[in-house]
Amino acid sequence: MDELNATKKATILVVDDTPDNVTLMSHLLAGLYKVKVANGGEKALKIAMSDAPPDLILLDIMMPGMDGYEVCQRLKCDPRTLNIPIIFLTAKAGLEDERKGLELGAVDYITKPISPPIVLAREKNHLALKVMDDFLRDKNSFLELEVDKRTREVMAIQDVTILAMASLAETRDTETGNHIRRTQFYVKALAERLRGHPRFAWFLSDSNITMLFKSAPLHDLGKVGIPDRILLKPGRLEPEEFEIMKTHTTLGYNALVHAEEALGIEVDFLSFAKTIALSHQEKWDGSGYPQGLAGDDIPIAARLMAVADVYDALISRRVYKAGMSHEKAVLIMREGRGTHFDADILDAFLDIQEEFRVIAMRFLDSDVDMLKKQDYLVPADAAPPGTVD
Repeated sequence: MDELNATKKATILVVDDTPDNVTLMSHLLAGLYKVKVANGGEKALKIAMSDAPPDLILLDIMMPGMDGYEVCQRLKCDPRTLNIPIIFLTAKAGLEDERKGLELGAVDYITKPISPPIVLAREKNHLALKVMDDFLRDKNSFLELEVDKRTREVMAIQDVTILAMASLAETRDTETGNHIRRTQFYVKALAERLRGHPRFAWFLSDSNITMLFKSAPLHDLGKVGIPDRILLKPGRLEPEEFEIMKTHTTLGYNALVHAEEALGIEVDFLSFAKTIALSHQEKWDGSGYPQGLAGDDIPIAARLMAVADVYDALISRRVYKAGMSHEKAVLIMREGRGTHFDADILDAFLDIQEEFRVIAMRFLDSDVDMLKKQDYLVPADAAPPGTVD
């Protein structure tokens, strides 16, 4: 759109309390623009904030009641009128007056008596600039919407990919069912409980909790690489078999490292997933695997997952054991405070254990488990801690 076409349809609001000045400007502009007039500040604000606002305002300063400075200030404070260009057209010719007008947000300052060619030229220029500003503003709004849409699409694809990868690992183990969904929500619940704790507040930001939630399902990704004869064995593992089972931590970590290298960039959720996959079997006293980390050397994300993973393993049915009751699982978890688990994280689990119970019932594994819902899983003997996956 060229400037002539833009200005032909433009509406100019003339604000002046002197009838002769209004008549003069109306005659000057009538052949080029649609003209609206206001003889005071209140009427000017009403017109400017209407459903058909002007494209440009010529504003006198010296008016009774509300002067031009106040009108300008109020227009610039309202998002509906913020972008309407204002040209002061006034007899106040002092430099301080001009400075004040421009500081309030006016785009120009013309003193009376006016030169018609100068007024028309400046109006034309500012209207052309407004057309361009409006175009860019609309373009930016469109681009922001498109970026938001694409971002949401990428995030949705990312979430689906994570769950697909995690589900691939879970399908190798036919009895883990909704384990990945339960542990995902357990970790989130623990993180939200601990976000104000002095030891963890620095880490548990909103964005990090989101990343924990997204990456938690990948903690057992490495089970894809464990042979069926070991992963699906209907009984306790022999020591050499257990050593192979333990490699699921490093297998999962290495798979995620390779995925990140293939992308060529660092991805937040993959960084969390790598940490969780590698270290969620570490124990607070250093007796875990694969690196034998102890205490605060174990990443917080992995410590959170350790609590979530062990609790779910205790209440869930496996080929080598029946699922136990929530109450019995809590007793065993309590025994691991300060040895298997970070004491503060375990305390947070104990505080919100009913929330864990609700999550577990929400994501039951099968119709058989649905029949057990009233009693929250049939009590059964626990497997020794060393055999918990």
